[in-house]
Amino acid sequence: MKIKFKLYATLQHLLPSEAVDNAVEIEVANSISLHELVDKFRVPRKSAHLVLINGTYFGGDDRDSPGLLKEGDVVAVWPPVAGG
Repeated sequence: MKIKFKLYATLQHLLPSEAVDNAVEIEVANSISLHELVDKFRVPRKSAHLVLINGTYFGGDDRDSPGLLKEGDVVAVWPPVAGG
């Protein structure tokens, strides 16, 4: 299935060169978990602070659950932000 994968801030450099506006369309297995998706792009798990599917936050054990993604979903990942 095809999804859109977005990386923000200090994670942007991990996207392939064909990425546009911090995003790339990719083909993934229906059973992929969020952790597997993050690992695929070599994002350190501790750096995947906010992980959203279509704007909804998923954390903890949810990120290991297979089958959360559906065709056309948008997954966005942000690192932790320091400062104030």
